Amino acid sequence: MRRIVFFIIMFTILSGSCRNKNYRVNINDIELDLSITRLENILFGNDPAWVYERLDSLSNAHPGILTYLSYLINIGNIGDPGWSEGLMNFITSRQNVEVYRSTAEIYEDIRGIEEEMEVAWKHYRYYFPDADIPEIYTCISGFNSSYIIGNEVIGISLDRYLGRDSEYYPMLGIYNYQTLWMIREKIVSDCMYAWASSTWINEDNEDKSTDVMNAMIHEGRLLYFTKCMLPDEEDTLLFRFTEMQMQFVLNNEQQIWEYLVEHDMLFSTDPLLLKKLTGDAPFTSYFTSESPGRAANWIGYRIVESFMRRNPDVSLSDLMKEDKLPSILERSKYSPG
Repeated sequence: MRRIVFFIIMFTILSGSCRNKNYRVNINDIELDLSITRLENILFGNDPAWVYERLDSLSNAHPGILTYLSYLINIGNIGDPGWSEGLMNFITSRQNVEVYRSTAEIYEDIRGIEEEMEVAWKHYRYYFPDADIPEIYTCISGFNSSYIIGNEVIGISLDRYLGRDSEYYPMLGIYNYQTLWMIREKIVSDCMYAWASSTWINEDNEDKSTDVMNAMIHEGRLLYFTKCMLPDEEDTLLFRFTEMQMQFVLNNEQQIWEYLVEHDMLFSTDPLLLKKLTGDAPFTSYFTSESPGRAANWIGYRIVESFMRRNPDVSLSDLMKEDKLPSILERSKYSPG
């Protein structure tokens, strides 16, 4: 029995390693000097009077991130009446100051994040050589959003990555299955996923007419994109699955697919069904409690992976721009198991 268990574990590890090799490309000749601007240190790490006196120069130096952050924390646009007062109230709030101190302690050194981020964006430049690399900031958003994505700018809300044991998250009503991934190790892959989902929008989903198949293939290609940017990312981190949940989808891929087909779920536009299959949850209620939430997104990823393997002439750029998602399933010749 022990030999059988050992074989299964080793087979899973080796299979994952072989799959990772398919995503690796040569980025050695790609030049990119990426740095992350610590906006939270600028706003919270200086005397508020110093910040107030320099609001004009700060907004001129960092217009993009301050514009998007201002809307997120509901203080209006830069230059609006009350904007300066709103920003000063935000950075002098007792709770926000306490959160900043916790953040500064946890993220005193972010060189490792910068290095991983640089690798990811070198992959982005490899696949999209004509695309601009956004300016990247860290910030505090009052727990409002993990990422701020705007025109050529990204803000990483470090207060959403204080660790699964942070005292703040239970007070905010954030569930344990969500805080499990509010960790440093998820910052870069979350960033690339968020950038992709903002850049390539599922139009069907925007007008609320999408069906399960469309949604899960779109989610699948966002995950596929993220894997291409971070080929060495552990699948458990990429998909936000625990080890047991990862094993569940690996062992039950065929059964999950057959369930979706046999119960006529693929073309359903029922928003509740869609949420249960592709939305964030502790598990997928149509399967067992051992299953992960977003299990259908895993199937979508496997369909996209099969599609790209069988259509080597299709570039990642082509995949992300494809607006006829059912054709991806047809041309993937997807066969689970």
